[in-house]
Amino acid sequence: MSSGADAGGRGVEEKRRALRRLRRLQYLLWVAVLGVVVGVTYWGVGFIGFQAGVVAGRFPAMYEFIAQGFFPPDFQNFTVYTKENEITGLRAIPASFRDWGAPIFESFSSERLSLVKASLVTLLLGFMGTVIAFPFALVLGVLGSERVTPFPFNFLFRGTLSAIRAIPAIVWIFLYIPIGPPSQITAVLAIGTDSIGNLGRLFTDDLEEIDEGPIEAIRSTGASGTQTVSFGMLSQVSRSFIAWTLYILEINTRIAISLGVVGAGGLGLMIRNSQDLFQFQRTAAGLIMVFVVVLGIELVSSRIRARLRPGEHDAKGVVEALRDLANPGKWLGISTKR
Repeated sequence: MSSGADAGGRGVEEKRRALRRLRRLQYLLWVAVLGVVVGVTYWGVGFIGFQAGVVAGRFPAMYEFIAQGFFPPDFQNFTVYTKENEITGLRAIPASFRDWGAPIFESFSSERLSLVKASLVTLLLGFMGTVIAFPFALVLGVLGSERVTPFPFNFLFRGTLSAIRAIPAIVWIFLYIPIGPPSQITAVLAIGTDSIGNLGRLFTDDLEEIDEGPIEAIRSTGASGTQTVSFGMLSQVSRSFIAWTLYILEINTRIAISLGVVGAGGLGLMIRNSQDLFQFQRTAAGLIMVFVVVLGIELVSSRIRARLRPGEHDAKGVVEALRDLANPGKWLGISTKR
């Protein structure tokens, strides 16, 4: 009995020593990784000529520039009505809601630029780019999965997605110059092309993680390959695909703003025009509209995705989401539940 107990004790002690060695190796690995990150960062700072002291010394001037030049925001370009009547500052916002918002609807149909019309253009650029990208991303994403296309032929489609994804949208809009100069049309094409690569990759990754059981069940009924993909695979990831598409829509809204700076229209174009004219108070108004548009699309998208993925996070309404923004416990990670 004693020899058996001694053998068992030695076995436990050996496992403890093995665990301690493994833990030491993990610590050494993390230290090595941290050392490499710090070393590369230090080298990169010198390579690009980044001078932290100079940057820090210019922050007071930047603060003074923003405080004096950007405030108070001037919303004179909020609608065509406020522009024509020279209603400036924050007064332009309530003035635009007179007659049940008639100035806003008039601005949508006007040829003249306004912040509300630019916001609509930005949303439409992101939305149409996402819609155009979805069918192409779905086809390439499905064919890129090894469950559908055998290895190594699936890498033809994966490689296509990687090649598309390697070129950002702001470069795609210049590649489409033979079609036309940077404009709303080429912006939609650029956003759509960029989204094909990003969305298709997400679709492929989701298909690689689905359960094999439903697929085998569909195959056992004598279903064709198309039926197996439709009912055995896509049925498992349909909600996830919609959620990923909404997430890409959020990103595309931001991309549409950046493309506007190079002439694609929308809020980005209005911000650039006001900056070129040194009208920084109107620039501040445009930046506020960017915040409103991006926050609005994120709240709507996150609400829908919460419904599609009830187990991922609690579904909250817009009021609850806004209330959480003012809750310091949420920012500090302090739970208020008891």
